[in-house]
Amino acid sequence: MAKVVVVGGGWAGCAAAISASKAGAEVVILEKTDLLVGLGNVGGIMRNNGRYTACEEAMCLGARELFTITDENATHKNMNFPGHNHATIYNVLKIEPPVRKLIKNMGIEVRIMSRVVDVDCEDNILKAVILEDGEKVEGDSFIDTTGSSGPMGNCSKYGNGCAMCVLRCPSFGGRVSVTARCGVHDMIGERASGDFGAFSGSMKLLKESLSEEIQKDLNENGFAVIPLPKELRNEKKLDIKVCQQYALHEFAENIILIDTGHAKLMTPFFNLEKLRSVPGFETACIVDPYSGGKGNSIRYMAVSPRDNFMRAENMKNLFVAGEKSGFYVGHTEAICTGSFAGHNAVRYLANMEYLQLPTSLLIGDFISYSNEEMHKKDGAKKRFTFAGSIYFERMKELGLYTIDKEKIKKRVEDVELLDVYNKKLLI
Repeated sequence: MAKVVVVGGGWAGCAAAISASKAGAEVVILEKTDLLVGLGNVGGIMRNNGRYTACEEAMCLGARELFTITDENATHKNMNFPGHNHATIYNVLKIEPPVRKLIKNMGIEVRIMSRVVDVDCEDNILKAVILEDGEKVEGDSFIDTTGSSGPMGNCSKYGNGCAMCVLRCPSFGGRVSVTARCGVHDMIGERASGDFGAFSGSMKLLKESLSEEIQKDLNENGFAVIPLPKELRNEKKLDIKVCQQYALHEFAENIILIDTGHAKLMTPFFNLEKLRSVPGFETACIVDPYSGGKGNSIRYMAVSPRDNFMRAENMKNLFVAGEKSGFYVGHTEAICTGSFAGHNAVRYLANMEYLQLPTSLLIGDFISYSNEEMHKKDGAKKRFTFAGSIYFERMKELGLYTIDKEKIKKRVEDVELLDVYNKKLLI
């Protein structure tokens, strides 16, 4: 049986593995840490703004599994808070086990603590990836979903030091770019100032360390908005965030918390002593995996040029997804690109024409438009997400944004792609 090797077990990697498996390939996930779903262990926001449309469209295409799990583990649904409408929040403390169970039940091999450090590549064909213990893992098609954060040297050079993020580089080793090892010249994102990279957009507080009033708001409403004293407001933080849908004045003038199991504070970092001076936060405790009193992970340090089939530039059998494939923000974006990459990785093995999602579909337009824009002048400063910033505005202008499920389904039916990801391509 033809073999697909997925490097990286975050949302994009899990989605790619599921899609490739359903298409008929033998699939193995190589994950350098001891957890799957990556940033999904610290995120938790789904279906907000245009992500609702993207989620429903991906499900119509056949990528239902991961969205079903996040819906089933939702603690709050149809939430409205600054900059966000009809959001769903899942519990980050419970999301990884059901995802791992699903993937293993599908017969996908999961190899945790398997860090890729090099490749065996010849004539633009990747033959094998090499683990840090020297083992070669051969495959017929590969998908790089290693992301764009870290290693920790980048967080020190372009941020405020290692924040022990979900990558946990000191324990498991830094991220290594498979595309770069194959000779692809990865792109680096820039901030408005011209500095490289961008800070992850949030940090975590122990919910039980906050006042009873704040806990009640979180438990009942799913979010809490607490005004900041003027002396603690910092508009400059908005520019350094990866998540531009949060770059609103409300996020500088208030502490905005979201209940993800922890209390997710929507700012990259916050000095703990100053935070404890705010009423309700007198005993606040920052929890792992972020030490957000000083810094956070730095992202967009290794984005691969690729085509609209998700193939890495100049490579024949190496595909990319998630943040590896664009200046993307969010779980939904990772799952959508991962599902597409996994499907096309098997089309390569089946000697079939690649699937290109038409731009009449939201996901097709997103993949095509972002690919074009990021190669333009100042393209490295742009961020693409269904939830905000320039692409959400584009969605609305093109009439792609809707929460009407039947309308979304009809779009997919009209281009004859309903359940395309569920079709077995290899017999």
